[in-house]
Amino acid sequence: MFALWYLTFAVDEIRKQDTMVDAAVLAKLEEGYAKLAASDSKSLLKKYLTKQVFDNLKNKVTPTFKSTLLDVIQSGLENHDSGVGIYAPDAEAYTVFAELFDPIIEDYHGGFKKTDKHPAADFGDVSTFGNVDPTNEFVISTRVRCGRSLQGYPFNPCLTEAQYKEMESKVSSTLSGLEGELKGTFYPLTGMEKAVQQQLIDDHFLFKEGDRFLQAANACRYWPSGRGIYHNDKKTFLVWCNEEDHLRIISMQQGGDLGEIYRRLVTAVNEIEKRVPFSHDDRLGFLTFCPTNLGTTIRASVHIKVPKLASNKAKLEEVAAKYNLQVRGTRGEHTEAEGGVYDISNKRRMGLTEYQAVKEMYDGITELIKLEKSL
Repeated sequence: MFALWYLTFAVDEIRKQDTMVDAAVLAKLEEGYAKLAASDSKSLLKKYLTKQVFDNLKNKVTPTFKSTLLDVIQSGLENHDSGVGIYAPDAEAYTVFAELFDPIIEDYHGGFKKTDKHPAADFGDVSTFGNVDPTNEFVISTRVRCGRSLQGYPFNPCLTEAQYKEMESKVSSTLSGLEGELKGTFYPLTGMEKAVQQQLIDDHFLFKEGDRFLQAANACRYWPSGRGIYHNDKKTFLVWCNEEDHLRIISMQQGGDLGEIYRRLVTAVNEIEKRVPFSHDDRLGFLTFCPTNLGTTIRASVHIKVPKLASNKAKLEEVAAKYNLQVRGTRGEHTEAEGGVYDISNKRRMGLTEYQAVKEMYDGITELIKLEKSL
């Protein structure tokens, strides 16, 4: 009888340890939450992390990697100027902390509810998109990118240095098998020659350590181990390895030929997926580190000069919102427009297909150009 009681007690204790959050983590959470609640932060984290949600989640951990609520929200607790403020340290976090993730996902992705299911991947007919600015008056450059995670690995905060290196080796050998216009070179960040580094920075290709939002989310450990960059010979196709996501696959070029850029991206994604399996969820689509980047993970953007519209930023934002577009500064998120040049992209990534996400950008930019011409 005693043996049975002891066994039950021992199992209960193991279970407790399995879900118990460290006292120091809890103290940090309570302190961070109090500061956020008292702040004038406009983040989605503050909007949806009510006291009740906070209390419901603060003692939970993910089963495999033991990620806590602090791992999820620490970036937003440190940076009150975050737009969103949360990251998923591992794929299980989307389920364990769904009470917080789901309303944020719904808000950001234009009404993707917790009962909704993301559609199957569909790149559509790549030949239907043309050039959004054939006269080259407004669009300086166009870029379409997507994020992918390698199946069987957690996201940045939970990766070991050995896993970073293993992934880099896998990605490098996979990309070296690409042919035709995708054929290129992989440059590891570790031991990169200064001249190569400078050239990649000058080309606006090289990502750098030091993004405070990612740093706070614990996503920059072991830098530069396991990080690298690949580009084709024409520098119109790029892959980032282990910056924010395991993979960022990017197709870009000067001007507004969205059709050519999108076709190149689709070819590349299909070729890479034949060689390495991606992390995917039936409800959320392709899984990545940031909840803004789920589903299709597609971000189609242009650098565009619309001086007349830009003189009334509120009007620009209003028109952009009508087409589910996001307006950023020239150098992306958290930056200002330089010389009246804005980075404008589709905002929604979930609840629609890859083709539909790119079409939203295509239609919106076409409308913005038409408006600019009429002013």
